[in-house]
Amino acid sequence: MTRHARNCTAGAVYTYHEKKKDAQTSGYGTNTQRVGKDSIKDFDCCSLSLQPCRNPVITKDGYLFDKEVILQYIINKKNEHSRKLKEYEKQKRKEEEELEEVAAAEKASRLSNFLKSEKNIVSKPIDGFKKDDAGEASVSNMANGNDKKLPSFWVPTKTPNSKKEIIKKPDSTILCPVSAKPLKAKDLIDVKFTLVKDPEDKKSLIVKENRYMCAVTHDILSNSVPCAVLRPTGDVVTMECVEKIIKKDWIHPLTSEKLKEKDIIPMQRGGTGYAQTNANLEGKHQRPVLQA
Repeated sequence: MTRHARNCTAGAVYTYHEKKKDAQTSGYGTNTQRVGKDSIKDFDCCSLSLQPCRNPVITKDGYLFDKEVILQYIINKKNEHSRKLKEYEKQKRKEEEELEEVAAAEKASRLSNFLKSEKNIVSKPIDGFKKDDAGEASVSNMANGNDKKLPSFWVPTKTPNSKKEIIKKPDSTILCPVSAKPLKAKDLIDVKFTLVKDPEDKKSLIVKENRYMCAVTHDILSNSVPCAVLRPTGDVVTMECVEKIIKKDWIHPLTSEKLKEKDIIPMQRGGTGYAQTNANLEGKHQRPVLQA
């Protein structure tokens, strides 16, 4: 089959370009777009505020946060948990009161039935020609005082509810906003970045492109350089330094302390725009699907 131009509609093949063009103009289908480097945070930025960290701390999973931001997040979660717990306890008390009312009503009905049966032991003369008013059953649902008990669609307090909302007991565990794993304030580890010493560069720290370097090898740190944090001191080093220097004798190169495997925390990197560095660089915008 011969090739045809992009705007040619005489071909028998529905090309990929025509399909994407029709989907874009029609407003149906899922739009996918590759995410660039500018859409992903830097390695030294907070995972919540997406701004450069003033007091950086890291979790045991390698996610970097600003200390003020993550502590405020934990406080907000605790306040939210206490609010939900109060609502749950209020609902529990209400259910207990309703059960007590039902039990009291059932007890009163049993007592009234017993007294009624006791009164009926002494028989009275029955007049067969007299109508029994109590035995008359009314067809209307407004009789016998039901007009004040019926639900009303005009009064907000008497509007009928379709279903009672049940509040479950809230979980007191605070989860990490990125990894969704349990997070505690005492597990946060302070991070110490080593500044690049360049006396000729008079720019501000945020404006600088090369802000930090490895504490051991003095290599420039960036999103394309895998990094790790040493738990005892919080120093940031490159993974190359970990593999070639630290893992040889498992001694801290700055303090000569003995290290273990758990003392090396790999940092979750930011974005470089290359698929090899990042797991997912594709953004999706879901729209209604056109069905034939």
